[in-house]
This record gives sequence, C-alpha cells and structure tokens, in this order.
Amino acid sequence: MAISPVITGYYRYTDIWFEWHQALPNPDDRGPLKAVLAHDALVHPDHPLRRKDVDGTLQNYETRLLFSSAQVEYLRYWLHAMGLTKEPISIPYSDCLLTDSNLRHVSPVVYKTGGELKSALKKIEKNNKRLKGANPLLNTRRDLFERVRSYWASKRGVWCALDFEAWDRDHTLLTEFGWSLIRWQDDEEIEEQGHLIVKEHRYYTNTYVPNHGEHFKFGESQIVTRADFKQRIQDLISSLSENGPVYLVFHDNNQDIKYLRSKMVDAQLPELTFLLPDATPSEGMFIIDTSDLFAALEGESGHNRRSLERVCRHLQIPTEYLHNAGNDAHHTLQALTAMASGDPLDIQREKRWPNRTDTANSINGSHVGAGVKVQFQAWEDEDDFSDQEGLFASYSGYNLKTGELRTPPTNTNDNDDTKTTENAAAKISS
Repeated sequence: MAISPVITGYYRYTDIWFEWHQALPNPDDRGPLKAVLAHDALVHPDHPLRRKDVDGTLQNYETRLLFSSAQVEYLRYWLHAMGLTKEPISIPYSDCLLTDSNLRHVSPVVYKTGGELKSALKKIEKNNKRLKGANPLLNTRRDLFERVRSYWASKRGVWCALDFEAWDRDHTLLTEFGWSLIRWQDDEEIEEQGHLIVKEHRYYTNTYVPNHGEHFKFGESQIVTRADFKQRIQDLISSLSENGPVYLVFHDNNQDIKYLRSKMVDAQLPELTFLLPDATPSEGMFIIDTSDLFAALEGESGHNRRSLERVCRHLQIPTEYLHNAGNDAHHTLQALTAMASGDPLDIQREKRWPNRTDTANSINGSHVGAGVKVQFQAWEDEDDFSDQEGLFASYSGYNLKTGELRTPPTNTNDNDDTKTTENAAAKISS
C-alpha cells in the first residue's frame, strides 16, 4: 500500500478567516470556527494558538499574514476535543496551501490586541498596492531585510561587525580596527567587542576625517604593533566559524572587505557570500550590510546609501566619536540589532515613522504604485541641519511613544563629518 507524503505549509490568513467556515458542510460547525478565529479571540492569552502567527512574503514580493498548516490542524482537533464540533472539521482546500516553493521567506509576528491585528491587515493590503511595479532593487532589499530577521530569530551563529580606519592621505596605511559581535550560548546572548590601534601609525593625523582614534567608548583600546595587528585580526576571523554560520556585518562594506584582504591584514577568508539562502544556514560566511537594510526599511529604491551617523540618528541610536573603528563597529551592530530584532519590515517602518510614506503618486486615494519611501523632514535629513556628533546624535523627529513631531534642535556647527559616501577624500570608513 502506497503511503502518501505529508505536505505542510501555510494558509493565507484571509482564506482561513473569510472562506474556511463557509466551506463547512455542517452549519453548526461554522459559528464555533468563526468565534475561535475572531481577532480579539486570537490575541487572548488562553487561545489555543496563542504563540506566534506567521508573516510571509510570496514570490511576487507581496506580504501576507499566514497560519501554518500545523496551527490549522491543531485548531480543528481542539474544537472537537472541547465539544464545540461533533466531528473534526475538514481541513481547507489543498489548493489554498502555500508550500516553501510559493514563498520567499516566513517569519513570526505577534499582535497584542485585536485592534492591532485588524490594523496590520489593512496596512499590509495598502503596502501591497503601493509596491505593485516597485523597483527590482527595492524588492531585493526588502527580501534581504526579512531573511536577516529570520536568521536573527533563529539565534544561531555569530554576528560580527567589523570596521577599519586608515590614514586619509594613504588608504593603504591602516590605523585602527574595531569589532563588535553577538553570539548565543544556551539561548543566552553574549557580546564581545574590541579596538586595536597600530602603534607605528598612532600619530598620523587626518586632514579630512576627525581624529577620534583615542576615544573608544566601549572598552579599553589596545595599542599593538603592525605584526600583532595582523595576527589579532586573522585569529579573530578564524575563531568566528567555531560558532556556526558567520555573518560579517559592515556599513557600506566595499572598502572594509578590501582592507581585510590587504597586505597589512591578509585575513584568510573563506568564500564570502553576498546572496543569502532561503533557509537559515548551518555554516558559511555571509556579508550583511546595514546600509542596504536601512534602505529597505526607509523604502529607498535608488542607489543612495545613508551614512552610519544618519542611520543611527533615524533609528534613535545615540552616537559619540564616530570614525573611531571600535565605536563604528559597535554602532553598526546596534543598527543591525535594532532592525533585525524588530517587527516585519512594513510594520516596523510604520511604527518608527507613522504616516510618513510617499503618497504623492496616489491615484484616487488607492495608493497604487505610490511607493513606500519614508519622507523625512529637512531638519532630520539635510546637511544644513546636521546634528553635532555626540550632542544631538540620538535626536529623531518623531517621538516613537507618542507619535508627536518634535521641534528640531538648533545647531550652528557646519562641520558634518559624515557628508556622503561619494566623498572619497573624506570617507575612510562609514
């Protein structure tokens, strides 16, 4: 006798809520099913499915709330066990089941109230309309963002932010190296960080970039010889793979990867992968760039990249003495953590910057093709309104708790040390 394979997957939330009860042959079963699927019931602490719903992205980049097939199976048997149905109700039509081949990725999402759940459904529908015909680059970034969230939630491997500083008159002459990492042991988060200064290059003075090498804020800097500098970095890279998959985190990675491969470091890197697999990997070394993640979060479909200072400002991460390699690595990992540990992309964006996406191209209020680009105020974003580093760096235009617009700070300092990534003379490391 042939045994049919068991196929698992996901059902669209809307299919389960609107269609499942209507397909039941026994009218007496419809009321109990609708009741247990009600928005307020689903978020109640005693609900049988009170764990985590799932957020998924279809192959066409549309985001949907989903129920797993395991949740659906459990629910039908629970209704019968509680005496609410005479027999276990039939499962939904198999053609409604979405398998892994239909989905780009899935990730858990939790709602605390029925109102929050209903609001999320409306926002998802609106965002899907706005994303119709979206730039492929934006879709790729959005896909990257959700995969990183999924990897982070698995609590596997090590996430290590790296940053180099070089003398701005000779970029082959490295002066500093900083790292900041997070790994998990017995489900506990462990942090490590450090900052190295090259002894022989300690007194080289920058012309275009601030000299903040002596101002590491998250530990004690170590002054090492060129030889020790090289060996310490090589040993760090080698040790990372002991913890499973390695995610090397950069902010605008191009220059830092060149430094890792330079003669002064000569790190023995395994094959570096920029393309992230569908499922959480068990091994390998992957490149994660926080400038790409933030571009996805703010809905940037072009090639503009925010500086680390601006990303931290918009994420409400206080910064001090940027262009110190240790500080930059620390803040890069903070930015990664803030985005990767947060809600799904569209929900997170709306919580951070409520009602601020671009609706300039809305058609009859439908928002079709309007895009999801966050519209920052001039005093949040332009160089003329730049915050003085270390004083107003944690400032953000919106209060996340109240949603109120704040008055911009007054600043007469025209020295913005993080102008643009295009300014090669002033940009050693972001």
